[in-house]
Amino acid sequence: MKLGCLTVLLVVAAACCAGPALLSAAAARHRTGPVSGAASAAAAGIPERMMAAYLTGAAQVTAHVPGCKGMRWQVLAGIARVESDHAAGHLVGASGDIDPIITGPRLDGSGAGGNTTPIHDSDGGRWDNDSAYDRAVGPFQFLPETFLAYGKDGNKDGTISPHNADDAAAAAAVYLCGNGRNLADREQLRAAIHTYNLSWAYVDDVMSGIDRYDSLGTAPAVPSGNIGAVIQAALAQQGVPYSWGGGGPGGPSTGICCSPGGQDGGAVTGFDCSGLTQYAYAKAGIMLPRTAATQAGVGRRIPASAGYGALRPGDLIFYGYSPTSDSTIHHVGIYLGDGKMINAPRPGTQVRIDPVTAMPDYAGGARLL
Repeated sequence: MKLGCLTVLLVVAAACCAGPALLSAAAARHRTGPVSGAASAAAAGIPERMMAAYLTGAAQVTAHVPGCKGMRWQVLAGIARVESDHAAGHLVGASGDIDPIITGPRLDGSGAGGNTTPIHDSDGGRWDNDSAYDRAVGPFQFLPETFLAYGKDGNKDGTISPHNADDAAAAAAVYLCGNGRNLADREQLRAAIHTYNLSWAYVDDVMSGIDRYDSLGTAPAVPSGNIGAVIQAALAQQGVPYSWGGGGPGGPSTGICCSPGGQDGGAVTGFDCSGLTQYAYAKAGIMLPRTAATQAGVGRRIPASAGYGALRPGDLIFYGYSPTSDSTIHHVGIYLGDGKMINAPRPGTQVRIDPVTAMPDYAGGARLL
Protein backbone atom coordinates (compact mmCIF):
# COMPACT_ATOMS: atom_id res chain seq x y z
CA MET A 1 0.00 0.00 0.00
CA LYS A 2 2.78 2.44 0.87
CA LEU A 3 4.50 1.84 -2.46
CA GLY A 4 1.24 2.40 -4.29
CA CYS A 5 0.57 5.61 -2.38
CA LEU A 6 4.11 6.81 -3.01
CA THR A 7 3.62 6.34 -6.74
CA VAL A 8 0.41 8.35 -6.62
CA LEU A 9 2.10 10.90 -4.38
CA LEU A 10 4.34 11.95 -7.23
CA VAL A 11 1.30 12.64 -9.36
CA VAL A 12 -1.30 14.12 -7.04
CA ALA A 13 0.81 15.43 -4.10
CA ALA A 14 -1.15 13.67 -1.35
CA ALA A 15 -2.17 10.05 -1.04
CA CYS A 16 -5.52 10.66 0.60
CA CYS A 17 -6.78 13.31 -1.78
CA ALA A 18 -6.88 14.48 -5.37
CA GLY A 19 -4.34 17.02 -6.51
CA PRO A 20 -5.09 20.51 -7.82
CA ALA A 21 -5.08 19.42 -11.46
CA LEU A 22 -7.89 16.99 -10.73
CA LEU A 23 -9.89 19.21 -8.42
CA SER A 24 -12.10 21.06 -10.89
CA ALA A 25 -14.05 18.01 -12.04
CA ALA A 26 -14.79 16.94 -8.49
CA ALA A 27 -15.50 20.49 -7.28
CA ALA A 28 -18.11 20.93 -9.97
CA ARG A 29 -20.06 18.08 -8.39
CA HIS A 30 -20.16 19.44 -4.81
CA ARG A 31 -23.41 18.66 -3.04
CA THR A 32 -24.97 19.77 0.19
CA GLY A 33 -24.04 17.52 3.12
CA PRO A 34 -26.45 15.80 5.45
CA VAL A 35 -26.44 18.83 7.73
CA SER A 36 -26.76 22.07 5.80
CA GLY A 37 -25.67 24.22 8.70
CA ALA A 38 -26.71 25.29 12.16
CA ALA A 39 -26.82 28.31 14.40
CA SER A 40 -23.69 28.61 16.49
CA ALA A 41 -23.52 26.65 19.71
CA ALA A 42 -22.79 29.88 21.60
CA ALA A 43 -25.90 31.57 20.25
CA ALA A 44 -27.99 28.57 21.30
CA GLY A 45 -26.36 28.36 24.74
CA ILE A 46 -25.31 24.77 24.09
CA PRO A 47 -21.84 23.32 24.73
CA GLU A 48 -20.10 22.84 21.39
CA ARG A 49 -19.51 19.12 21.84
CA MET A 50 -23.17 18.54 22.68
CA MET A 51 -24.22 20.58 19.65
CA ALA A 52 -22.01 18.35 17.53
CA ALA A 53 -23.81 15.31 18.95
CA TYR A 54 -27.20 16.76 18.06
CA LEU A 55 -26.03 17.54 14.54
CA THR A 56 -24.64 14.03 14.17
CA GLY A 57 -27.79 12.36 15.51
CA ALA A 58 -30.03 14.34 13.17
CA ALA A 59 -27.80 13.62 10.18
CA GLN A 60 -27.68 9.87 10.79
CA VAL A 61 -31.32 9.13 11.54
CA THR A 62 -32.52 8.30 8.03
CA ALA A 63 -29.93 5.52 7.85
CA HIS A 64 -31.95 3.82 10.60
CA VAL A 65 -35.47 5.13 9.84
CA PRO A 66 -35.56 5.89 6.09
CA GLY A 67 -39.10 7.28 6.23
CA CYS A 68 -38.34 9.84 8.92
CA LYS A 69 -38.74 13.47 7.89
CA GLY A 70 -38.07 16.73 9.67
CA MET A 71 -35.50 15.52 12.21
CA ARG A 72 -33.14 18.37 13.07
CA TRP A 73 -30.71 19.27 15.81
CA GLN A 74 -33.24 21.62 17.42
CA VAL A 75 -35.53 18.67 18.27
CA LEU A 76 -32.75 16.74 19.98
CA ALA A 77 -31.53 19.85 21.77
CA GLY A 78 -35.07 20.51 23.02
CA ILE A 79 -35.22 17.05 24.63
CA ALA A 80 -31.72 17.17 26.11
CA ARG A 81 -32.28 20.68 27.51
CA VAL A 82 -35.11 19.38 29.69
CA GLU A 83 -33.53 16.02 30.52
CA SER A 84 -29.99 17.09 31.48
CA ASP A 85 -29.53 20.77 30.54
CA HIS A 86 -27.16 19.56 27.80
CA ALA A 87 -25.10 17.47 30.26
CA ALA A 88 -24.46 20.55 32.42
CA GLY A 89 -21.82 20.00 35.09
CA HIS A 90 -20.32 17.04 33.26
CA LEU A 91 -17.27 16.78 31.03
CA VAL A 92 -18.00 15.70 27.46
CA GLY A 93 -14.81 14.34 25.90
CA ALA A 94 -13.72 14.50 22.28
CA SER A 95 -15.17 11.02 21.67
CA GLY A 96 -18.50 12.06 23.20
CA ASP A 97 -18.08 10.11 26.44
CA ILE A 98 -19.57 11.88 29.46
CA ASP A 99 -17.81 12.00 32.83
CA PRO A 100 -19.12 11.52 35.42
CA ILE A 101 -22.02 9.57 33.99
CA ILE A 102 -25.54 10.97 34.33
CA THR A 103 -28.06 8.85 36.22
CA GLY A 104 -31.50 9.76 37.52
CA PRO A 105 -33.19 8.85 40.81
CA ARG A 106 -33.67 5.22 41.74
CA LEU A 107 -37.04 4.16 40.32
CA ASP A 108 -38.11 2.09 43.31
CA GLY A 109 -41.64 3.50 43.60
CA SER A 110 -40.74 5.78 46.48
CA GLY A 111 -41.84 8.91 44.63
CA ALA A 112 -38.35 10.18 43.82
CA GLY A 113 -38.39 11.92 40.47
CA GLY A 114 -42.18 11.55 40.39
CA ASN A 115 -41.96 7.76 40.11
CA THR A 116 -44.53 5.79 42.13
CA THR A 117 -44.32 2.49 40.22
CA PRO A 118 -41.21 0.37 40.86
CA ILE A 119 -39.16 -0.35 37.73
CA HIS A 120 -36.97 -3.33 38.48
CA ASP A 121 -33.48 -3.65 37.06
CA SER A 122 -33.28 -4.42 33.34
CA ASP A 123 -29.55 -4.08 32.62
CA GLY A 124 -27.85 -5.81 35.54
CA GLY A 125 -26.55 -2.43 36.64
CA ARG A 126 -24.51 -2.12 33.43
CA TRP A 127 -25.44 1.50 32.70
CA ASP A 128 -27.02 2.78 35.92
CA ASN A 129 -24.82 1.03 38.52
CA ASP A 130 -27.96 -0.30 40.22
CA SER A 131 -28.72 -4.02 40.02
CA ALA A 132 -32.01 -3.78 41.95
CA TYR A 133 -33.94 -0.99 40.24
CA ASP A 134 -33.55 1.01 37.05
CA ARG A 135 -32.45 4.63 36.83
CA ALA A 136 -32.69 6.86 33.77
CA VAL A 137 -29.27 7.19 32.15
CA GLY A 138 -27.31 9.63 30.01
CA PRO A 139 -28.00 13.15 28.73
CA PHE A 140 -31.29 11.99 27.18
CA GLN A 141 -32.32 10.05 30.31
CA PHE A 142 -33.26 6.77 28.71
CA LEU A 143 -34.46 3.86 30.79
CA PRO A 144 -31.84 1.13 30.28
CA GLU A 145 -34.40 -1.21 28.72
CA THR A 146 -35.41 1.47 26.20
CA PHE A 147 -31.85 2.30 25.30
CA LEU A 148 -31.14 -1.38 24.79
CA ALA A 149 -33.85 -1.36 22.10
CA TYR A 150 -32.97 1.96 20.42
CA GLY A 151 -29.28 2.55 21.11
CA LYS A 152 -27.06 3.34 18.12
CA ASP A 153 -23.32 3.72 17.62
CA GLY A 154 -23.42 7.43 16.86
CA ASN A 155 -19.68 8.02 16.96
CA LYS A 156 -18.80 4.79 15.11
CA ASP A 157 -16.35 3.57 17.73
CA GLY A 158 -17.75 0.04 17.93
CA THR A 159 -19.53 0.48 21.27
CA ILE A 160 -23.03 1.71 22.13
CA SER A 161 -23.54 3.57 25.39
CA PRO A 162 -26.19 5.95 26.75
CA HIS A 163 -23.29 7.79 28.39
CA ASN A 164 -21.85 8.78 25.01
CA ALA A 165 -23.36 12.00 23.63
CA ASP A 166 -23.30 10.81 19.99
CA ASP A 167 -24.80 7.40 20.77
CA ALA A 168 -27.49 8.91 22.96
CA ALA A 169 -28.43 11.59 20.42
CA ALA A 170 -28.67 9.02 17.63
CA ALA A 171 -30.86 6.80 19.82
CA ALA A 172 -33.15 9.72 20.71
CA ALA A 173 -33.49 10.63 17.03
CA VAL A 174 -34.45 7.05 16.12
CA TYR A 175 -36.90 6.81 19.03
CA LEU A 176 -38.64 10.08 18.12
CA CYS A 177 -38.91 9.11 14.46
CA GLY A 178 -40.85 5.96 15.32
CA ASN A 179 -41.80 4.10 12.17
CA GLY A 180 -41.32 7.19 10.01
CA ARG A 181 -42.90 10.33 11.45
CA ASN A 182 -42.83 13.71 9.77
CA LEU A 183 -41.40 15.84 12.56
CA ALA A 184 -41.74 18.96 10.44
CA ASP A 185 -45.47 18.62 11.20
CA ARG A 186 -46.01 20.21 14.60
CA GLU A 187 -48.70 17.81 15.73
CA GLN A 188 -46.61 14.76 14.80
CA LEU A 189 -43.66 16.31 16.62
CA ARG A 190 -45.76 16.87 19.74
CA ALA A 191 -47.02 13.29 19.56
CA ALA A 192 -43.44 12.00 19.26
CA ILE A 193 -42.33 13.99 22.31
CA HIS A 194 -45.35 12.67 24.24
CA THR A 195 -44.13 9.11 23.66
CA TYR A 196 -40.83 10.17 25.25
CA ASN A 197 -42.62 11.31 28.40
CA LEU A 198 -46.38 10.84 28.86
CA SER A 199 -46.96 14.37 30.09
CA TRP A 200 -48.36 17.24 28.03
CA ALA A 201 -46.66 19.69 30.40
CA TYR A 202 -43.38 17.99 29.45
CA VAL A 203 -44.27 18.30 25.76
CA ASP A 204 -44.94 22.03 26.18
CA ASP A 205 -41.62 22.50 27.99
CA VAL A 206 -39.66 20.68 25.27
CA MET A 207 -41.49 22.52 22.50
CA SER A 208 -40.65 25.88 24.05
CA GLY A 209 -36.97 25.01 23.74
CA ILE A 210 -37.34 23.73 20.19
CA ASP A 211 -39.16 26.91 19.19
CA ARG A 212 -36.37 29.03 20.65
CA TYR A 213 -33.69 27.05 18.84
CA ASP A 214 -35.70 27.19 15.61
CA SER A 215 -35.85 30.97 15.92
CA LEU A 216 -32.06 31.10 15.65
CA GLY A 217 -32.33 29.82 12.07
CA THR A 218 -30.51 27.03 10.29
CA ALA A 219 -28.00 29.04 8.27
CA PRO A 220 -24.39 28.83 9.42
CA ALA A 221 -23.70 31.47 12.04
CA VAL A 222 -20.11 30.88 13.06
CA PRO A 223 -17.59 33.69 13.46
CA SER A 224 -14.18 33.60 11.82
CA GLY A 225 -11.58 32.08 14.11
CA ASN A 226 -13.98 29.78 15.97
CA ILE A 227 -12.21 26.52 16.79
CA GLY A 228 -15.44 25.05 18.07
CA ALA A 229 -17.07 25.65 14.70
CA VAL A 230 -14.32 23.68 12.96
CA ILE A 231 -14.61 20.73 15.32
CA GLN A 232 -18.41 20.82 15.30
CA ALA A 233 -18.57 20.83 11.51
CA ALA A 234 -16.15 17.93 11.20
CA LEU A 235 -17.81 15.81 13.89
CA ALA A 236 -21.19 16.29 12.25
CA GLN A 237 -19.87 14.42 9.19
CA GLN A 238 -19.27 11.16 11.07
CA GLY A 239 -20.56 8.27 9.05
CA VAL A 240 -20.17 10.03 5.68
CA PRO A 241 -18.34 7.68 3.27
CA TYR A 242 -14.73 8.16 2.20
CA SER A 243 -14.55 9.26 -1.44
CA TRP A 244 -11.20 9.52 -3.24
CA GLY A 245 -10.96 13.17 -4.35
CA GLY A 246 -14.35 13.95 -2.81
CA GLY A 247 -15.57 16.82 -0.70
CA GLY A 248 -14.50 20.40 -0.19
CA PRO A 249 -15.68 23.69 1.33
CA GLY A 250 -19.23 23.10 0.11
CA GLY A 251 -19.61 19.67 1.71
CA PRO A 252 -19.40 16.07 0.52
CA SER A 253 -19.24 15.41 -3.22
CA THR A 254 -18.45 12.67 -5.66
CA GLY A 255 -14.72 12.26 -6.20
CA ILE A 256 -12.50 10.96 -8.99
CA CYS A 257 -10.90 7.73 -10.18
CA CYS A 258 -8.89 6.07 -8.82
CA SER A 259 -7.24 5.54 -5.45
CA PRO A 260 -4.15 3.29 -5.07
CA GLY A 261 -6.54 0.58 -3.88
CA GLY A 262 -8.77 1.11 -6.90
CA GLN A 263 -11.69 3.10 -5.49
CA ASP A 264 -13.55 5.12 -8.10
CA GLY A 265 -14.47 8.19 -6.09
CA GLY A 266 -16.78 9.23 -8.91
CA ALA A 267 -19.18 6.55 -7.68
CA VAL A 268 -19.09 7.66 -4.02
CA THR A 269 -20.41 10.87 -2.45
CA GLY A 270 -18.30 11.80 0.56
CA PHE A 271 -14.95 13.18 1.69
CA ASP A 272 -11.32 12.31 1.41
CA CYS A 273 -9.06 13.50 4.22
CA SER A 274 -8.26 16.97 2.91
CA GLY A 275 -11.77 17.49 1.55
CA LEU A 276 -13.03 17.04 5.12
CA THR A 277 -10.55 19.54 6.55
CA GLN A 278 -11.44 22.03 3.82
CA TYR A 279 -15.11 21.72 4.72
CA ALA A 280 -14.57 22.08 8.48
CA TYR A 281 -12.29 25.10 8.24
CA ALA A 282 -14.61 26.81 5.76
CA LYS A 283 -17.12 26.98 8.61
CA ALA A 284 -14.67 29.26 10.42
CA GLY A 285 -14.09 31.40 7.33
CA ILE A 286 -10.74 29.80 6.43
CA MET A 287 -10.28 28.46 2.91
CA LEU A 288 -7.63 25.74 2.85
CA PRO A 289 -5.79 24.55 -0.27
CA ARG A 290 -6.94 21.18 -1.60
CA THR A 291 -4.24 18.65 -0.71
CA ALA A 292 -2.82 17.51 2.60
CA ALA A 293 0.70 18.48 1.54
CA THR A 294 -0.29 22.04 0.63
CA GLN A 295 -2.38 22.42 3.78
CA ALA A 296 0.82 21.86 5.76
CA GLY A 297 2.02 25.24 4.50
CA VAL A 298 -0.85 27.15 6.12
CA GLY A 299 -0.71 28.57 9.64
CA ARG A 300 1.97 27.93 12.25
CA ARG A 301 3.72 24.62 11.62
CA ILE A 302 4.12 22.28 14.61
CA PRO A 303 7.10 19.94 14.03
CA ALA A 304 6.76 16.22 14.59
CA SER A 305 9.72 16.42 16.96
CA ALA A 306 7.52 18.35 19.43
CA GLY A 307 5.34 15.25 19.87
CA TYR A 308 1.58 14.85 20.07
CA GLY A 309 1.56 16.86 23.29
CA ALA A 310 2.19 20.07 21.36
CA LEU A 311 -1.15 19.76 19.55
CA ARG A 312 -4.29 21.62 20.59
CA PRO A 313 -7.92 20.92 19.64
CA GLY A 314 -8.62 22.21 16.15
CA ASP A 315 -5.05 21.81 14.87
CA LEU A 316 -4.46 20.03 11.59
CA ILE A 317 -2.51 16.82 12.16
CA PHE A 318 -0.33 15.42 9.35
CA TYR A 319 1.19 12.11 8.32
CA GLY A 320 4.02 11.82 5.80
CA TYR A 321 6.78 9.52 4.65
CA SER A 322 9.41 11.99 5.88
CA PRO A 323 8.38 13.99 8.97
CA THR A 324 10.58 16.93 7.98
CA SER A 325 9.44 17.17 4.35
CA ASP A 326 5.96 18.60 3.74
CA SER A 327 6.03 17.41 0.15
CA THR A 328 5.77 13.79 1.38
CA ILE A 329 2.65 14.37 3.50
CA HIS A 330 -0.07 11.93 2.49
CA HIS A 331 -2.76 12.39 5.14
CA VAL A 332 -4.41 15.05 7.31
CA GLY A 333 -6.97 15.04 10.12
CA ILE A 334 -8.26 17.46 12.76
CA TYR A 335 -7.04 17.05 16.33
CA LEU A 336 -9.82 16.79 18.95
CA GLY A 337 -7.73 16.51 22.10
CA ASP A 338 -7.24 13.54 24.41
CA GLY A 339 -5.17 11.77 21.75
CA LYS A 340 -8.07 11.67 19.26
CA MET A 341 -8.73 13.12 15.81
CA ILE A 342 -11.64 13.35 13.41
CA ASN A 343 -10.51 11.47 10.37
CA ALA A 344 -11.48 10.33 6.87
CA PRO A 345 -9.06 7.38 6.82
CA ARG A 346 -9.16 5.53 3.50
CA PRO A 347 -11.44 4.06 0.80
CA GLY A 348 -14.05 1.74 2.21
CA THR A 349 -14.32 3.57 5.54
CA GLN A 350 -16.37 6.50 6.86
CA VAL A 351 -15.55 9.76 8.60
CA ARG A 352 -14.91 8.78 12.23
CA ILE A 353 -13.01 9.49 15.43
CA ASP A 354 -9.65 7.72 15.59
CA PRO A 355 -6.69 7.77 17.96
CA VAL A 356 -3.86 9.86 16.52
CA THR A 357 -1.76 6.69 16.52
CA ALA A 358 -4.15 5.01 14.06
CA MET A 359 -2.10 6.37 11.15
CA PRO A 360 1.65 5.79 10.70
CA ASP A 361 4.25 8.42 9.79
CA TYR A 362 3.27 11.27 12.15
CA ALA A 363 4.55 14.49 10.59
CA GLY A 364 3.43 17.19 13.05
CA GLY A 365 0.60 19.64 12.77
CA ALA A 366 -0.41 23.17 11.86
CA ARG A 367 -2.27 25.74 13.97
CA LEU A 368 -4.56 28.06 12.03
CA LEU A 369 -6.60 29.51 14.90
